[in-house]
Amino acid sequence: MFIRYLVLVLCMIGVAGCSSMYYGTMEKMGVHKRDIMVDRVKAARDTQNETKEQFLTAMEQFKSVVHFKGGDLEKEYNILHATLKKSESKAADVHNRIQAVEDVSEALFSEWRSEIKQYSSDALRRSSQQKYDVTKKKYADLIKAMKKAESKLEPALAPLRDQVLFMKHNLNARAIAGLSGELTSVQTNVDRLVRDMETAIAEADRFIATLQSE
Repeated sequence: MFIRYLVLVLCMIGVAGCSSMYYGTMEKMGVHKRDIMVDRVKAARDTQNETKEQFLTAMEQFKSVVHFKGGDLEKEYNILHATLKKSESKAADVHNRIQAVEDVSEALFSEWRSEIKQYSSDALRRSSQQKYDVTKKKYADLIKAMKKAESKLEPALAPLRDQVLFMKHNLNARAIAGLSGELTSVQTNVDRLVRDMETAIAEADRFIATLQSE
């Protein structure tokens, strides 16, 4: 545990060759790149699911502000502003999780390609190559789905930022009522994000099943 912690600390301060050192250290501890890959895909999947739920929450809070019927408008603004910041944080988490998956996948597939060449048995080499090709294809589907979902984050965030900024300087019921015209476009962007997130989550489940079945 101490070695793992030390490697993580070194990574955070930017030591050159951090990824290689990390994977090498974990390998010595009996944790292989495939295991790390599964863990990171699971983490990315879970983060995308959390992010999906967060954006649905933000959408509901935006609706409640647009349909404001009286009360403390500044309190409503503060809630929506906090929700926006949390949504932005979740979006950043999604980006970081995808990068982590890409990093370990590059190391895993590079190692796998190298090891395929080491077989003296043609039959075993072909079998390993076939498994490699199938896994690489499923990985390509996974990362494509994840990045497609990630690309919908900013389009969903931008109008929410605009509305929160508008509210900051227009804390009166008449001005807030004027936001109702933006509700449809905001909803459309969030719906697209949620749909692509769900697709990416399903791809992650399929990819995890592939790795764990081999």
